[in-house]
Amino acid sequence: MSGVIVNVITVILGSCIGLLLKKGISEKVSTAAITGLGACTLYIGISGSLCGKNVLIVIASVVLGAISGTLLDIDGAINKLAKSAETKFRKEGQSISVAEGLVNATLLFCVGSMTVTGSIQAGLTGDSSLLITKATLDFVSSIMLASSLGFGVLLSSVSVFVIQGGLVLLAGLIAPFMSTGAIDEMTCVGSILIIMIGTNLMGITKIKVADFLPAIIFAPLLYIIINLFI
Repeated sequence: MSGVIVNVITVILGSCIGLLLKKGISEKVSTAAITGLGACTLYIGISGSLCGKNVLIVIASVVLGAISGTLLDIDGAINKLAKSAETKFRKEGQSISVAEGLVNATLLFCVGSMTVTGSIQAGLTGDSSLLITKATLDFVSSIMLASSLGFGVLLSSVSVFVIQGGLVLLAGLIAPFMSTGAIDEMTCVGSILIIMIGTNLMGITKIKVADFLPAIIFAPLLYIIINLFI
């Protein structure tokens, strides 16, 4: 778990630095920064989406994820959980909510092959080198994100601990199923959600990205099921 703890600490430190920088940034500059961040997020999402090999798995995962997430009202649940923190930390007229910062940062920090592969590697062998490398990248990213998206990015450190920590603890159980192909499809679907975040940040769309989160689970499951019959 040492790699997970290091990753959580880097996200917390990076977020705190970003929040300190945010205090000296005007609303006009902050808006411009968010738009630029959205464009960079689009690049990250598009790059990751190229990992997928089976477009049918991607389509089915996103559709099933959207349906189940909407029925469960994941976005609504997250907003309710973040409401108390938002009341305290959100400034009057601020366009980015605590919940939005939390969801956006969680996806960027926890979706991808480095998260899954690094966590399984740490859980099975005790080698946290990949997670520590990821932690370094997340430190820089959290500074940029928190300076634009605010306090919700700091709260995402809890998500990092729960998701990565859970993967480390369950490594022995999930490793046989998380082949390279399954991880690639999951990364692809997760990256499509990151693209949605990018368009939201740029003001192009207002997608409830949290409602699509189950798609990340459907992707490896569908890959495994399809390969059982091939």
